[in-house]
Amino acid sequence: MPNRLATETSPYLLQHADNPVDWYPWSDDALHHAKNVDKPILVSLGYSACHWCHVMEKESFESDEIARIMNREFVNIKVDREERPDLDAVFQDVVQVMTGNGGWPLTVFLTPNGRPYYGGTYFPPEDRPGISGFRRVLLQSAEAYHIRRNEVERGAQQVEVALARLLTPIEPVEEPTDEVLHQAYHALEGTFDTHYGGFGLPPKFPQPMVLEFLLRYWLRSGTNRALEMVEFTLQKMAAGGIRDQIGGGFHRYSTDNRWLVPHFEKMLYDNALLSRIYLHAYQATHKPFYREMVEETLDYVLREMTSPSGGFYSSQDADSEGVEGKFYTWTPEEMTAALGVNRARIARKYFGITERGRLEGRSVLHLALEPAVLARNGNASLSEMLALLEDIRQDLFNEREQRIKPGRDEKILTNWNGLMMRCFAEAGATFGRRDYVEAAASCARFLQDNLSDGDGVFHTWKDNQAKVAGFLEDYSVLIEGLQSLHEATLERRWLTWALSLANTMVDRFWDSAGNQFVDVRLDQPVFLMRPRNVNDGATSSGTSAATFACLRLALITKEARYEAVAMSALSSQASVIGKRPLGFGYWLSALDFHLGPVRQIAIIGPPSDPKTEELVGVVVERYQPNYVLVGSEPTEVNLPGTVALLRDKSMTDGLPTAFVCEGFRCGKPVNSAAALRSLLQD
Repeated sequence: MPNRLATETSPYLLQHADNPVDWYPWSDDALHHAKNVDKPILVSLGYSACHWCHVMEKESFESDEIARIMNREFVNIKVDREERPDLDAVFQDVVQVMTGNGGWPLTVFLTPNGRPYYGGTYFPPEDRPGISGFRRVLLQSAEAYHIRRNEVERGAQQVEVALARLLTPIEPVEEPTDEVLHQAYHALEGTFDTHYGGFGLPPKFPQPMVLEFLLRYWLRSGTNRALEMVEFTLQKMAAGGIRDQIGGGFHRYSTDNRWLVPHFEKMLYDNALLSRIYLHAYQATHKPFYREMVEETLDYVLREMTSPSGGFYSSQDADSEGVEGKFYTWTPEEMTAALGVNRARIARKYFGITERGRLEGRSVLHLALEPAVLARNGNASLSEMLALLEDIRQDLFNEREQRIKPGRDEKILTNWNGLMMRCFAEAGATFGRRDYVEAAASCARFLQDNLSDGDGVFHTWKDNQAKVAGFLEDYSVLIEGLQSLHEATLERRWLTWALSLANTMVDRFWDSAGNQFVDVRLDQPVFLMRPRNVNDGATSSGTSAATFACLRLALITKEARYEAVAMSALSSQASVIGKRPLGFGYWLSALDFHLGPVRQIAIIGPPSDPKTEELVGVVVERYQPNYVLVGSEPTEVNLPGTVALLRDKSMTDGLPTAFVCEGFRCGKPVNSAAALRSLLQD
């Protein structure tokens, strides 16, 4: 019989609706019930594409015996961490304080009045060397509460003291300088993997925001080593199993240092951020390979992750048919059946397919040999081999489409959609791909129609329901996406919405008493503490994105309010971001932008005029990240609400016209692509 999760919309919660566990969703009812029956609370957090979350469900939550213990001893609450990042942030901090580790699945035990006293990540059902089994953890946690309650309460108090220390503000730096950028670069250079690219030890994450900073640092300092680190990493990832060599898109992370064997979930945010760094590498080098990676990834998103209504889905699962990676991996026999003996022989060499495999006898496709080597060994020209490999890839894709696909989490999250919208807009403008720009615009229309209440935004949408008041990251990342969409289209409506959201964001999330942004609206109740995550992880923190958005808007609007909050936030982190760059990649890019110089570009002309589009194309054709771009119809430049950068500007000689400014001081207007290109290259 289904439990209480059966009426939820979250795919992750619905995955647990038939568990024998008496799950509650996070709710006041669950918390009140725990107090009434004097039972401790077990909170389990995860997400639908998480492989180890599925493992723990199969091993423990589907076990009648373990479910009986859970139901007897605890009030059990299941949380989708993607729906409730605020709760996830708090409980991750709790477990970090207790154990020094975090991750998913996350398991936290609370007293009936909601005070955490024990926690961990994945627990096997029974004891294993070095790790307690979940059965033992359940019984000991219940016994501790009932038999040693005073001890449990003291431990919970210590956790709360430690959490309070995490919120202690850092001493701000009066005026951060480029020395912070130099410090960060040298720290990254010291941890760079010179053999395979990326940073640190396995498991290895792509770190696209860190690569973005390195690209900026190369442009600012002329340090070619910074560009080499970016290119080497991008090429190694593109050749590895972390990239889906057949269908496009990137998996979450690699379990090894060579990018060969991933965990196979595909997250929307990874593919947004990775396609954007490949786009910027293309702008910096104009190497066709990087454009191929961008278009391959975005085409995957259009094919697999885009809803008919325009929003982007959240993720695809790591597992299919109960086996991790089964959809993506191959045996030699499967390849021969799909391609025939002769072509399979070439494909096996190219994709590194072996009898032994790397995952329980199955091989993860990666680029094991260069096409030039295959051509030479096969007495073929390079062009002939490239054409053959493309045919092989297409045939393997068609064969793979007959397999049972991994599950897809079809909830639509505002923040992740903002990231994806931004990349489609930027790529569309850079490549002249109107279909990409339209994908970004379609997403924006969907969010405005379905996740906006006319004042602010909601966080999540599924089954025609918008739920959960938007968090700081929803506002800040959506604002950035709308800015990019305005730059690609010059449509006033997207800039107007971005400005409206920015005013609401500062009103609702800027804590003037603490002089900082917070992640949950100041008028919203919170559990344990009001989270304020400043670290850039898999995505930018809400605070770094809000800071960057306000820096850009200050240069468009001349509004002192935006600059004041941005500089206060940036100064509060300047003393740490250079020392720990792997956790502050987006902050470093924001600082680089602040230090400038930043070009303010205004284009006056009908957005659909080919000459207007040509001027926009010149702005984005090469890598120059420190600029803002706004545009307007000639008849709208002095309408109420027009931003300062556009006021009192007009077309010259009846042609679309560009103005290049710094500090709102503008040079001579130009109305040809060649003249604008010359100005921007100066």
